[in-house]
Amino acid sequence: MEKNGATVSRIGGGARDRMDSVDPYGFERSKDFDYDSYEELMSEYLVVLTRRSIKWSKLLKGKSKVQKNVKLKRYIRKGIPNEHRALIWMTASGAHDQLEKNPGYYQSLLAAQHDPKLVETICTDLNRTFPDNVQFHKTSNPCLQNALYNVLLAYGHHNPTVSYCQGMNFIAGYLLIITKDEEKSFWLMDALLGRILSDYYSPAMLGLKTDQEVLGELVKVKMPRVWQTMEDHNVTWTLVVSRWFICLYIDVLPVETVLRIWDCLFYEGSKILFRVALTLIHHNETLIQQAKSFPDVCEIFKLITHGPFVDECHTFMQRIFTEPGRLSTVTLTKLRSACRSRIIAEKS
Repeated sequence: MEKNGATVSRIGGGARDRMDSVDPYGFERSKDFDYDSYEELMSEYLVVLTRRSIKWSKLLKGKSKVQKNVKLKRYIRKGIPNEHRALIWMTASGAHDQLEKNPGYYQSLLAAQHDPKLVETICTDLNRTFPDNVQFHKTSNPCLQNALYNVLLAYGHHNPTVSYCQGMNFIAGYLLIITKDEEKSFWLMDALLGRILSDYYSPAMLGLKTDQEVLGELVKVKMPRVWQTMEDHNVTWTLVVSRWFICLYIDVLPVETVLRIWDCLFYEGSKILFRVALTLIHHNETLIQQAKSFPDVCEIFKLITHGPFVDECHTFMQRIFTEPGRLSTVTLTKLRSACRSRIIAEKS
């Protein structure tokens, strides 16, 4: 599901005439965008969204904070209405607590003296961040590019070990699109990079490298034929899935599908990234096994992130909790420990 809601612009004519060329998040629809298929998809998904929105309104009843429990987890897995996303992300991730404990901290980071090298690195990436999103165009009012600069700069000073690296701009950009608030986006960045995805964006990227290897180990157990195909053609997991993990599926999967993944990511943690990856691979197991060469494997891994299976976000999210089978935290912890030790040993 690429976008959340179709804006009707004109009555009559084809789907292209009835829908805006820009989606509700500000992304410009591509020239080959299939308006007819999308309209058909949205006609079904809007019913789901309406039903979920009513249930969420009853659950929240105007609250500014919610308690984590089984019911909330179930609701999150079924999707958070966009009007409640910022609130639930902030609460579920612990970002709201950090914001309340540190009043004025974000502003103090912006007011401090800035590292010229950090400023230069961030500025280089600003124009590369979502050039297809009208909210980041310099002519937009307000222009999210200014807020993006502030969030990345503040985070760079807040966490000098990580500072700034490519990929963080897209994450901050998505957070700003949803929250429309710099300080909330900053604390959500802190939750993601500091706790949920520890060591993903550190200079050595040990956490990221570890999780890519963990995925390989999970595939070896759950889908041995796919693992063998990768071995036969000498394709490393880093080559085909690093972008999935480092960008948290941004620009890999459709926008609405990514947001549904993030709903669960903020509540359940990084296990969700594995569930998504395993579902994509499992659903396309036969196709991957048909690869005859190294380039074939790489091309297939690009293909499997497109099409109706990932467009239909509601069905896709149901599948990530069934297709991969059991995935316990204990198993992940053990695999991470083994893979991390192996990576460190190979490096030394």
